[in-house]
Amino acid sequence: EFMQASWDIEEVQAKGIQHLASFVKDKSAFPYLLTCTEVIILAMKTHINSLDLQLEGCTLLLEILSQALEQGVAMALDESVASCLLHTLRKHPENEEFLSMLCTVLMMVSASEVAAENLRKAGIIPDLLSILRRFLHNDKICFSCCAVLWSVAVSEDNADQAVLESAVPVTSAVLQKYLQDGVVAESASSALWALALRGCLTDSDYEPTAALLLDALRMNPQRAELVKNGCLALASLVRLSETAALAILLDPKGSGVELIKDEYHLHFKEPGVAEALCLLMNEMVQYDEVMLDLRSQKMEKLLSEIKLQFPFS
Repeated sequence: EFMQASWDIEEVQAKGIQHLASFVKDKSAFPYLLTCTEVIILAMKTHINSLDLQLEGCTLLLEILSQALEQGVAMALDESVASCLLHTLRKHPENEEFLSMLCTVLMMVSASEVAAENLRKAGIIPDLLSILRRFLHNDKICFSCCAVLWSVAVSEDNADQAVLESAVPVTSAVLQKYLQDGVVAESASSALWALALRGCLTDSDYEPTAALLLDALRMNPQRAELVKNGCLALASLVRLSETAALAILLDPKGSGVELIKDEYHLHFKEPGVAEALCLLMNEMVQYDEVMLDLRSQKMEKLLSEIKLQFPFS
């Protein structure tokens, strides 16, 4: 109430945010802090030129959202609050520290389907791509932006096809740069999967994107989630074009099929990995030439193993 009574006074908003921040470590205060997120975001919007207030507000939001995620509470932001966050994002486009924090906030928020859809309606995709191009060197920003891109791209009502198509080269550049960083590679692979699901790739994208995803699998064999999402992304590519299927079979760095078999054996207890692999094989056998090659590589043997491992799935 103190903050809402004096929106126009920056010092009041700053003191209010600082005072709220003093409750963060008290777990019993969490339900009350959760009701303050919109007040914090509106304070940031009202005093958008004050970078100090933006940083303090963002730090507090991160604390609250981290606790919310730990407790399984999704933050469903309405459209006006989503547009407030984007407004602050656009006002400080060059401040790397602030953007890193705000992109993390956006990632946490976008875990809610409602919030992801509201961010999409507010026009976040061009902003994400612009940030990725400018801060490709910042792994935290790349990780967060790709995660938000995934959430926004898979939201149901998607009318941003042309904008999403422009995300393909940027997301590929992130994956190429961070192939050896499993955390960022996983996020970028998920974003590429969402873009492939949306049919955003062109004929010239299928082969290089398939090769890039295979490289991500090669470099991060221990990461089950990356293996799963990589296989799902490849399946979406193969559904679109036989070129992608042939790129998997004929990858110059070694057979993609052998790679996928090896990675299944590493994660044979993970139903998600097995399911993604089966989905990929199901897409590949739609092409006669590819199916003959899979037979020669004894893929039936592996599929029988999976059937024994998961008889009730």
